[in-house]
Parts: sequence; structure tokens; C-alpha cells
Amino acid sequence: MENLRQLIAKPELTVAPLVLNPIMARLAEDAGFKAIYLGGGTLGWQQCVTEANITLPEMARVAVDIRVACKLPIVLDGGGGWGDPAHMHRTIALCEAAGFAAIEIEDQFLPRRFHHHVGEERLIETDAMVLKIKECIAARTDPNFVIIARTNATRTEGRDAAVRKAEAFHKAGADMLFIHTRTPEDMRFIGERLPAPLMVFAPEDGFAGYPISRAEMAKLGFRLAASSGSAFAAMYKAVRQSYAALANDEIDPFLGTGGATQQLKLAHETYGLKKMLEIEKRTTGV
Repeated sequence: MENLRQLIAKPELTVAPLVLNPIMARLAEDAGFKAIYLGGGTLGWQQCVTEANITLPEMARVAVDIRVACKLPIVLDGGGGWGDPAHMHRTIALCEAAGFAAIEIEDQFLPRRFHHHVGEERLIETDAMVLKIKECIAARTDPNFVIIARTNATRTEGRDAAVRKAEAFHKAGADMLFIHTRTPEDMRFIGERLPAPLMVFAPEDGFAGYPISRAEMAKLGFRLAASSGSAFAAMYKAVRQSYAALANDEIDPFLGTGGATQQLKLAHETYGLKKMLEIEKRTTGV
């Protein structure tokens, strides 16, 4: 299995779907993905808060649970890094200890604000972010650990300013650059001006019918595309629908008659019940 640094060194786009727990990681692995993404926003929503409320030890614990079940490299949405430049040493040390392959750090003002999720940004100065990046590098002990520098400046200052910030992050030593955008026009603008490897969010509806193909994105220098919320949205819809059907004495239209039993059998295969039973029989004779 290739580590993340090896994957992003290739001239192709690696897609990393959102995972929030071990069975999602196993499903991602079964689907053929080579890396996975632990998103701060969606982990917050799962807890009925936002990423502004999620701590690094909480995310590290999720990573440990995932790593027990799945060895795919995990990219951490690290938000603002949980502190000033001096605090980055604790952040990087805990990330490496938890088994993350990379951390994505944004130039967000701390403490985080909830209104980030409705498009309003409070960003720190470029010089302050550069200091954070340099301390992340100084704190790193695993040469394969990838430091991704992100800015959401396109929302507040425009594309040119965002590119200038990313150029400063690159000069500071960031391994990968990430300017938050979801428009094809912005992606082309960014890819034509910044060096690979670049990170981006995957289209919310996937790449089918999207104006830029995976191959074209790779030519533009994009090497990692994180699907940040689509799996959470699918899970939310499926569970809400299941509860509504149960409450109203209806058959779940998604599962259909007998569908729950069928899917549970598939879940047993995913989490490895057969192997567990074999081990138990071998060790207990029962």
C-alpha cells in the first residue's frame, strides 16, 4: 500500500472520500479508494455541533479507531491547527502519534466561528500563517507526513489574493497547497498559476458530468480531491428516511422489503464477522 506522499508524487488525481468511523473506512477501501479524509465540518455535524467545537484529541481518537480497521492513509481536516505557531508542535506530534498521513491547516482566525459554514470568513494575516507552516515543519518527525496549507481567501479577497497567499505558503515549505473553491473556472485559474501538488474538494455530485475531468485536473497539478460531505449527506438522508418509515408503519422505500436483512449481511462481510468467528472457534473450540 502506497503512503500519501507517494500517491501525490504521481501525475494523477487521488480521490479521498469522507470517513467518520471504521466501517466507513472499510467501505471506502472496498470501493477501491487509496486514501480517506476525516473532515472537521462533518465530524462536527455528526456531534450536532460544528468543527469549531471539535478538539484535536477527539479527532485523534477517531483516527486510532479507523486505523485499527483500515490502513489507508488518512488526511485530517485540521482547521486552524488548534492554536498559534507555538501550538503547532503539539498538533503535529499528536497527529503523527494517531497515525494521520497529512494535516490540512487553514489560515482561519481562532477561535473558529460558526459562520464559516455559511460562507463568512475571518482569516489571519499571511505572515501569521507562514509562521504556522514553518513550525509545523519544525515539529514534524515523520518525513512522510504531509503538511497541506489551505486558504479560503477566494471568498473574501478574490482569486489573485488567494494565489498570492498560497505562493507564500509554498515558499514557507508547505508540501501541498489548497485554495478552497468548487468552481471549474477557479480551479483552472489556480492550476495554471501554482505548482503541483495541489488539493481541492471533489464536486459535491461527483465527477460524472462535471466540466473538468479527473485527467484534466491532474494536468492542472491537482493531486488530491477530498469529498468532504457527500457521504454524510447520503447517510443523513438514508437514516432520516428509515426513521420516518418506521415511525409511520411504512416500508423503507430505500431498503425495500427484506432489504434491512440483506444489507446487514453485507455489513457483516465488511466488518469481518466471519474472520472473528473463525478466530473464536480456533481459540475456544466452540
